[in-house]
Amino acid sequence: MAAAFLLAHFDDEYCALPLILQARAAGEACWFLYVADYRDPRNAARRLKETQNFLASLGVEPDRAIHVGAGTGVLDGQIVKGLDIALAKLREALARLPPTTRFVTPAWEGGHPDHDGCAAMATILAAERGGVPVQQFGLYNGRWPLKPLYRACSPIPENGPEVRVRLSPRQWLAWIAAVRFFPSQTWNWLGLWPAMFLSLATRGGFAAQALAPGRIRERPHAGPLHYERMFSTPYGTVRAAVDAALAAQEGQRPGRARTRKKPTVISA
Repeated sequence: MAAAFLLAHFDDEYCALPLILQARAAGEACWFLYVADYRDPRNAARRLKETQNFLASLGVEPDRAIHVGAGTGVLDGQIVKGLDIALAKLREALARLPPTTRFVTPAWEGGHPDHDGCAAMATILAAERGGVPVQQFGLYNGRWPLKPLYRACSPIPENGPEVRVRLSPRQWLAWIAAVRFFPSQTWNWLGLWPAMFLSLATRGGFAAQALAPGRIRERPHAGPLHYERMFSTPYGTVRAAVDAALAAQEGQRPGRARTRKKPTVISA
C-alpha cells in the first residue's frame, strides 16, 4: 500500500501529522508531493530541507519528499492558474512511484486557493487510478461568524462525516513541539499555530474526512470564503480552473470521444 500526500507548500504536512503516524503504524509507504514553485530557489531549498527534517523525525526518508513544482512557474499562491501544468508534473512523478492506493490532501474548504487546487487535483488523479480513496484534512477556513478570524484544523460539515485519529499524550506533545522544524515560517505560525491547537483542544482532537468525487464541483461552503476575504481570490477563479481541469479529464477518458453536433438545417 502506498499513500501519496499531495500538498501545496512545504510545511502543509505538519497539519497532517496524525495521518502520517497512522500510515506509518499500518506499514503504509508514504510519499509527499509538493506542487508550488517559489520565486527564490534558495527559499525553496531551505523550506524543502525543513520539511525533510520534520519528516525524518517521524521516520520518513528524506527522498520521500518530492518537489514536483520546482521550476514549473506554478508559483506559491497561484496554483489554480497552472492546474494543467501541475497535473502533468504530478502524473510524471506518480508514474515513477509504487502504485498509489490512496491520496491525502488539504481539504476542499475555501481557506487557501492553493489548498483547494490540491484537493481538486487529488480527486482527478484518484479517478484516473480507478477511484482510489482521497482523504482530506483541514488546514484553515473562514466558516464561522468571527470575521476576519479563521479556524484551523477544523473540518467543515459540508465535507461529510469526520473520522478521528487518536494520539497519545506523548504524541500530542511531540506534535506541539515539532513546529520548531519550520523556522523560515515563524511569522506564519505565530498566528496559525495557536489557532490550530486551540481548535484541536476544543473540538476533541484531530479528525479527517473522505473527499467525495463530486465534492469539488460544489462551493466549499456558503458565504464569503477565507481566500476571498484575505487573498482577494474570487471563488469564480478557482471554480473556472477546476472546471477546466475536469473538462480536460473527461476529454482524455477512454471511450468518451466527443461527438460533433450536426448542423441545424433551416428550411426556407
